[in-house]
Amino acid sequence: MNLDEKLDALGLKKEEYELLKEKLGREPLDIELGIASAMWSEHCSYKSSKIHLKKLPTKGEYVVIGPGENAGVVDVGDGFVAVFKMESHNHPSFVEPYQGAATGVGGILRDIFTMGARPVMNLDGLFFGLLDHPKTKFLIDGVVRGIGDYGNCVGVPTIGGMTFFDECYNTNNLVNAFCLGIGKKDRIFLGVAKGVGNPVFYVGSKTGKDGIGGATMASNSFDENYEEERPAVQVGDPFTEKLLIEACLELMDKDVIEGIQDMGAAGLTSSSFEMADRGGVGLDLYLDKVPTREPMTPIEIMLSESQERMLIVAKKGKEREVKSIFDKWNLDAEIIGYVTDRKKIRLFWKSDVVADIDVKLMVSNAPVYNRPTKKPKFIDKIELFDFDSLKEPEDLNGVVLKLLSEPEFSTKKPIYEQYDSTVQTNTILTPGSDAALIRIKETGKGIAATIDVNPRYVFINPNKGTQLAVLEAYRNLLCVGAKPIALTDCLNFGNPENPEIMWQFKESIEGMKIACEELNVPIVSGNVSFYNETNGKNIYPTPAIGMVGITDCPLNAPKGFFQEEDSSIVMFGRIKPKELGGSAYLKWIFGKVEGKLPDINYDHHKKLAELMLDVVREKLILSAHDVSEGGIALCLAEMCLGKRIGASVELDINTRPDFCLFSETQGVIVVETKHEDRILEMAEKIGVEARRIGKTGGSRLIIKDFVDLEIEEMAKENERVLGGVFDWREECV
Repeated sequence: MNLDEKLDALGLKKEEYELLKEKLGREPLDIELGIASAMWSEHCSYKSSKIHLKKLPTKGEYVVIGPGENAGVVDVGDGFVAVFKMESHNHPSFVEPYQGAATGVGGILRDIFTMGARPVMNLDGLFFGLLDHPKTKFLIDGVVRGIGDYGNCVGVPTIGGMTFFDECYNTNNLVNAFCLGIGKKDRIFLGVAKGVGNPVFYVGSKTGKDGIGGATMASNSFDENYEEERPAVQVGDPFTEKLLIEACLELMDKDVIEGIQDMGAAGLTSSSFEMADRGGVGLDLYLDKVPTREPMTPIEIMLSESQERMLIVAKKGKEREVKSIFDKWNLDAEIIGYVTDRKKIRLFWKSDVVADIDVKLMVSNAPVYNRPTKKPKFIDKIELFDFDSLKEPEDLNGVVLKLLSEPEFSTKKPIYEQYDSTVQTNTILTPGSDAALIRIKETGKGIAATIDVNPRYVFINPNKGTQLAVLEAYRNLLCVGAKPIALTDCLNFGNPENPEIMWQFKESIEGMKIACEELNVPIVSGNVSFYNETNGKNIYPTPAIGMVGITDCPLNAPKGFFQEEDSSIVMFGRIKPKELGGSAYLKWIFGKVEGKLPDINYDHHKKLAELMLDVVREKLILSAHDVSEGGIALCLAEMCLGKRIGASVELDINTRPDFCLFSETQGVIVVETKHEDRILEMAEKIGVEARRIGKTGGSRLIIKDFVDLEIEEMAKENERVLGGVFDWREECV
């Protein structure tokens, strides 16, 4: 093939080829081109996002290690840390949903235990197209089975996340995998190479030809020939991953290694170059020493993304101890090189030098772009939508049932019941709650986590929509009694070479910066996924927020649905009418994604945090659920459906009822309590507006004068759609 064809196959821009040629002072070798195509890919280099990501706040009271390592680390007290991160596996999961999702779980697990933490919690953020699209059901089935099979086999519970449906994901579904692990603060390991003469170990599974070009595939848009990318999708083996976790954690209990990193995107290439760059050293690697499943060339070995593999820099003289541990767990462990002081990576093949590449050229000095931005013309117009132009519905019962039957609100039990959510016996709140919650066995404290974003909001106003995503995650943690302390993100966007997409990204980062600074919740890790585009059609901007919180009293956590008959229902905050911009009501009833987004009040959220943490600490509430998509009507409906307990509610509605029932006012939480007077007193003292709006009991949801529905009728509609996809029905309540 000619040069243009070669560069196109590698995903390397012509100007990047010329830059590489200039830096080398000669024509690049094929192996140099291959390595540059991986290390300079969007997926590995963050070349289009780096300039904006630097604006984000990354330091805080609980932060131990921020962005730049394999995962973020926060102090959770008593000498323990939580290590967490979220990663995308979007392109592979569209091409091959089962293996794409499975290896997404495997990759994020390795990001966690490579730092010395045992993975204890998985969450997922799933974004699919509409169910009537010919590929959606195939994608859902493969993705859910992939997540379930991998997590279940490796023994890490999947206990939360989010699932969202919109036609913008018809040809670009998103799979975002979150993992959190617990480790010791004095036993954190970094992905760094150091110590001249130290041996470099390859450990784990053998290398094969699966996944070659994966990082490049993830850094390009799709067209109608996307299935040709199938060989670039990795193949996972969760049983081997389980062995690898145990072997690495056992290794870390001994004083035998200097650094460790998983072979994720770009495989041996990224792990070796990134470790060398962080340590300011070089490596000599002998590629014929790499364990392989089949005959492979040097470039194939360097670019393979075979799963369940790690690169370790051991201490000189400790080789036998390293080897013995991996032998015990029946895993390969071979010395494939040594640390040098040359600041280059020299690749050998059967004693011949096949490449000698400057480390910084591939990592620290990789190209960085400040891409042009352009505000889309539709943005100003879309926010001017006149809600009064909407026809007032005659049957509000029918509207509630219609919303409950849409995939966005349909029960997700058919999905999450395929996941083992209780393995390791730490789970306190199972899937379906506002946030996942586990205990730390050693301390009795708890850690909560959630994934949140409303892509419709971000599409309408990327800055404000991202702020609202952070606030939604914040409230979800409050609803389980956890203090938010840090977050990770997975920033899913379209083609960054399109100035309008780059404007969305830049504005989203600005919004995240504002929200995190206002709430004092820093970003400690994250991921950017660009080029979520097929045949020129981009997804909605989808900056998924994975937020983590801590609690001293995890067993006090309220559930997200009504627990007992004859409890008081109290609302913290006040519903503002007509906050319907980007709302579920507007989308699923009128087919529109328009309007000014709901107002933001950070001071109110901080007071709400103080109140919620206090009432949970004193064990004054039985359940709590924040008002978000679908408004107060869907909030109450979901609380009724959990244990099939009805409610009778009276709201202060002085305008069109639909403008209040489905308004998505921010900063409202509904709680169930047997201590009404006490929590109202506490709310008044803190300065949070609160009032009793009704009581639980019976078999109906009654919102006086407007809604009157049988719980079983709501449940039937709520279970019908996704239940049909998975041939599932509720066996018992």
